[in-house]
Amino acid sequence: MTKSLRLGIAGLGTVGAGVIKIVQQNAALLTARSGTSIEVTAVCAQSRSKDRGVDLSTYAWEDDPVALAKRDDVDVYVELMGGEDGPAKASVEAAIAAGKHVVTANKALLAHHGHALASAAETAGISLRYEAAVAGGIPIIKALTEGLAGNKIERIMGVMNGTCNYILTRMEHSGLPYADIFEEANQLGYLEADPNLDVGGIDAAHKLVLLSSIAYGTQVDFASAQLQGIGEISIDDITAAKDMGYRIKLLGLSQMTDKGLEQTMQPCLVPYNSPLGQLEGGTNMVVVEGDNVGQIVLRGAGAGEGPTASAVMGDVMDIARGITIPTFGIPAAQLTNAPAAQSTTPSAYYIRMSLRDAPGVLANIAKALGDAGISIDRLRQQNHTGDSAPVLIVTHPTEPSNVDKALAAIAQNSDTTSAPIALKIVEV
Repeated sequence: MTKSLRLGIAGLGTVGAGVIKIVQQNAALLTARSGTSIEVTAVCAQSRSKDRGVDLSTYAWEDDPVALAKRDDVDVYVELMGGEDGPAKASVEAAIAAGKHVVTANKALLAHHGHALASAAETAGISLRYEAAVAGGIPIIKALTEGLAGNKIERIMGVMNGTCNYILTRMEHSGLPYADIFEEANQLGYLEADPNLDVGGIDAAHKLVLLSSIAYGTQVDFASAQLQGIGEISIDDITAAKDMGYRIKLLGLSQMTDKGLEQTMQPCLVPYNSPLGQLEGGTNMVVVEGDNVGQIVLRGAGAGEGPTASAVMGDVMDIARGITIPTFGIPAAQLTNAPAAQSTTPSAYYIRMSLRDAPGVLANIAKALGDAGISIDRLRQQNHTGDSAPVLIVTHPTEPSNVDKALAAIAQNSDTTSAPIALKIVEV
């Protein structure tokens, strides 16, 4: 051991406290594995008096994260505050300008400013690492940039938001509607301050676009990701999916095609007995398909103190060992600006609608589907009361554009009493 690595940590929430615990409790192990003494020298948070369950008395305190990033006794700036702009962005930029390595768990920051920050970091000759930004404790960034570096990545899919997975699986097991489980998740503290970041698919899409950049050598492009949240999923959808041998998951999918980069985050039906279908609670899973390795599955805790702090320390250990990898796997200057593409891959779809209970209505719906080039595989009319009847349809594989055309026609039909919902069926 001939040197030390000094950390400045901005943000002392769950993850920040977890990082300090690892440094304090596993100091000898970290030194043995890296050949470097790793220590925390300074910290920054909104409150000095809050009890975080760790001893902070030996660390210098900064009220301003930018000042922390510039300190002479900080070699690695660890940004754990969150937010795509504001103090997080300003402090990371300051750290890079000061020649400090940066480790962050901030997926929103990188999803919106990743290319510019990567370019600045590489120009400065420092590392910008973010394993903790995607899928918590799952080492998916390292897998893509290192272990799978010899593969052309063909597709990435996964469940990347534990809160959404908790809500969907809890609805299934409890039989309670979305609104009830949403409130339960909120009371448990699972939801972001802006819940739409979770249930609207935004948080998970931030993660997906970072993986796409590494996988396909493209500039991060969050604006082109197609998003659909879980707010319209009903307990009837979950029950019907289970009856057909499926489970509903908020599923991220990305792939490079001849037309450009497809990136979607939307509720889908996946086979109940598949690895994705068996995923419970807050667990995350990422599936990667490479031309040589085939399909691999990485599964683990997607959030929480220990798993996310573990990911942060994995990046710190690489810096301590002198391992340098471009932020997105290849130099930022070589990342291409891929055109955004709409998916054209045919899939079966689950379609739910509510129709006026009258003769000839189903025939009109079947005609609307047929006019859009869609063939019906299965149709179920559920028990109902009153003048409306819930109808579930499973189609044969068809292109997404056909489904969009059919939904538009059905929504305008006077026999339709609620907006139709369509969910892709993904066979994995």
